[in-house]
Amino acid sequence: MLIVKAAVAKAQELAGDRVVEVAAGDVGGQVLAAGLIDEVRMDVVPVVFGSGKRFFGSVHAQHLLEDPDVVIHGNRVLHLRYRVRR
Repeated sequence: MLIVKAAVAKAQELAGDRVVEVAAGDVGGQVLAAGLIDEVRMDVVPVVFGSGKRFFGSVHAQHLLEDPDVVIHGNRVLHLRYRVRR
């Protein structure tokens, strides 16, 4: 967990006043579990894979999201943006 926190701190230092983004998956799940995520963005596409991986890897705790504050209907895609509850 310390490595993830240090990596995010370094990314924020390098980004200055710009936004730091982290992809989903195991690393994204670790950053979410560390409480370092302010916002989650998802793109929902109508494709059936038959199986898949968890969006944030193996996150064990519950993390609540607010209602989506942005919903954009695209061409066969839905873009959602959620704030993370603190």
